[in-house]
Amino acid sequence: MAFGRRRQEDKPAAEPAETAVEEAPETGRAPGGGPWDAAEDTVPEMERLDFGALQVPIGPGIEVQVNLEPSEFDAEGNPVNGKIVAITVIAGESSMQLQALAAPKRAGIWDELRKELAEEVTQNAEGQVQETEGPFGTELHAMIPAPLTPEVLEQMPEEMREQIPQEIIDQGYAWQPLRFVGVDGPRWFLRAVVTGAAVQDEEQWQFLEDLFRQVVVVRGDQPMPPRELLELTLPAEAQQAFAQQEGEDGDDDGINPFERGPEISEVR
Repeated sequence: MAFGRRRQEDKPAAEPAETAVEEAPETGRAPGGGPWDAAEDTVPEMERLDFGALQVPIGPGIEVQVNLEPSEFDAEGNPVNGKIVAITVIAGESSMQLQALAAPKRAGIWDELRKELAEEVTQNAEGQVQETEGPFGTELHAMIPAPLTPEVLEQMPEEMREQIPQEIIDQGYAWQPLRFVGVDGPRWFLRAVVTGAAVQDEEQWQFLEDLFRQVVVVRGDQPMPPRELLELTLPAEAQQAFAQQEGEDGDDDGINPFERGPEISEVR
């Protein structure tokens, strides 16, 4: 599926870039680098998918998925409606989940959120955490026990299952590494949760790091309480694909977003 390019002149009107930069808290953004605020005049032009609050770069080998939180269930308990709460980018053996939150005008929230994440991992998930310095400032690296149920093993590619030692399978779980990256921007906060090979493989991480730097956050002017998720919407291309499938199926009830349908991806 081909996607149109979002050009710089198509950006929503916002307050001048100088004001946004002056009001922003200290961030992990390098001078002249992203992630970007939509109000900045220096946002590099490239092909991005427009999810409302987030504009996510796409290119060869990249697949983009929406993460939905169910809000309604049918009589059998199956989710039939929900809202988009995150965007996940998949590249090779790695994935990066993106979320944008509202933040105060002159104070970042990453330091606070990082402490809460560490407590959640160690106390609730019985995992391990360590703070490290990365290209965007302080990161949180975690190891959490992930269940290895028969269903999980069955869904794994055969070559991956063969690499799991039998004693790990016998104990019923394996340690899953996670990497939490956060950037405080002007009245917004962008978080990335990295899983897969890029957590420990520098070459695969570099690909996701470069992509993360090209994400654009559209904060909007409306007042919002800190930590509230910025609204995410389906790109026009995806809405057209869903509408087309709905017309072909002749289903008056529309498409269940929790069932597999048109994918938002670009793989070359």
